[in-house]
Amino acid sequence: MLTRRALLAPMVLAATPVPAGAEDFWRQLLPNQPGNFIFGYGSLIDTASRNATAGRPIAAIPVRVSPAFGYIRTWNDRAPAGFTALGLRPPAAGEPAMTINGVLFPVDGETMAAFDARERGYSRLEVPREHIEAVSWQDLPAHGRIWVYVPGPAGRAPGNMPQPADAHYPLLQSYIDVVIEGALEFAPAFAQEVIATTGDWSRYWLNDRTLARRPWVFDRRALEVDRLLAASAPHYADRLFPEEYAATYRRALETSPATPAR
Repeated sequence: MLTRRALLAPMVLAATPVPAGAEDFWRQLLPNQPGNFIFGYGSLIDTASRNATAGRPIAAIPVRVSPAFGYIRTWNDRAPAGFTALGLRPPAAGEPAMTINGVLFPVDGETMAAFDARERGYSRLEVPREHIEAVSWQDLPAHGRIWVYVPGPAGRAPGNMPQPADAHYPLLQSYIDVVIEGALEFAPAFAQEVIATTGDWSRYWLNDRTLARRPWVFDRRALEVDRLLAASAPHYADRLFPEEYAATYRRALETSPATPAR
């Protein structure tokens, strides 16, 4: 027969204070804690995109960088493949810096090298801890340095690249889908925040989705993404299918494109 003392014994055990010196238990048990983390604010928000670069599953937590960091998320990086990707830039005169939401994930030596190679043409800057906050029940890591990639090759001030989208380097819907669907992994409001805190949207917007007129066949979240973009993305109404894009910007496309900076 169980006595009252026997029933209470587990509770007493559970309430026993942690012995002095054992507060660092997990760091002793798992000594190889990450020493570096990357803040991703574009396609790196998307889990599949991160995993493809890392070569393995790599978890991330949602975070937000404050205006005190001094940058704005914007469409300013012309990729050699012929489109304009997201980057960061300092505010223009009279323009305030903005918050930038995204994800934070750990990187070891080999993984860091893989992301450095992926972001070739970007400078890797350190984000001060006081300029970043967690936005879920998961807190920031207690230790380690936080890095972010900003467009700008070596020898140039990071972010000072006045390269908005043009006919040769449009915004690509397929790239936008990766970014917004990555943010939707956390919440629609998180995805809406990405759109609202991104500057320099452009009328040069190519709808290059697979089967673009019926995108839900290949991408079940395409219509959800479109609803979010229609609600707050400037120039959403200017988005064109490939044949319409080619006809509308025919003369501009007949000129030689400017060489991207990276």
